[in-house]
Amino acid sequence: MALLLQGANVDKSAYAGYARTVAAFGFVVVVPNHTRTLYGVPGLWASSDEGLTAVAWAAAENSRADSPLAGRIDADTLVLLGHSFGGAAGLGIVQGQCAPPFCFGLPAGAVRPAQLKAAAFFGTSNVPPGGGTAPAVDNTGVPLALVQGSADGVAPPAAAQATYDALTAGPKALVTVTGANHYGLTDVQNPPGALPDASVQPLDQTESIRTSARWSALFLRASLGDALAASYVRQWGDAVDSAVTVQQAY
Repeated sequence: MALLLQGANVDKSAYAGYARTVAAFGFVVVVPNHTRTLYGVPGLWASSDEGLTAVAWAAAENSRADSPLAGRIDADTLVLLGHSFGGAAGLGIVQGQCAPPFCFGLPAGAVRPAQLKAAAFFGTSNVPPGGGTAPAVDNTGVPLALVQGSADGVAPPAAAQATYDALTAGPKALVTVTGANHYGLTDVQNPPGALPDASVQPLDQTESIRTSARWSALFLRASLGDALAASYVRQWGDAVDSAVTVQQAY
């Protein structure tokens, strides 16, 4: 099962094309709207405890007799997808950290499910607001990919590079999608309610979605032991895909 953690105030419906593309690679993709009030502001704010909720839901849904997914979910395997704020919340899950503004009230370690196997986040960094040094990210045991638009004006490429450098363990990858901006994985540019990206995306939206989803899904499959996906991601995929440049370590 793949849990997609939404960007700040980006409705789940905006990820329809991306989620369908990832699902085509063999994943059950769950895209919830996570509504909560953050510092007095109600909205769609992802949280680092969503992984725990998703694991419980998968187990229940897998055994519910009238569920269309009964018996079809690998409830022992969780992978994460995330966008922007949701990706940052996902970094908390990877590290087992419950830290504001992504999580409140849970003890250290509690938010990392035992079922977590890998993660791929788009437009995500852990560089402090206003700049500064990216703190180390302990992703031991969780292969992690950062998929980044080269034209992202909200979470700039330099911040993604700093976050990639801060990952303490491999496998890890930084996949830069040429011409994509911060909303290169949503169905439309600047979804209603979300912080707009003033940086224009020259890449076709459909191609941006397909490229971002393909590399995310194949990285996750490679991390789960798929030999063909591993060959593509680690050896020859970037050579045949002119839309990306890939930096990686193992």
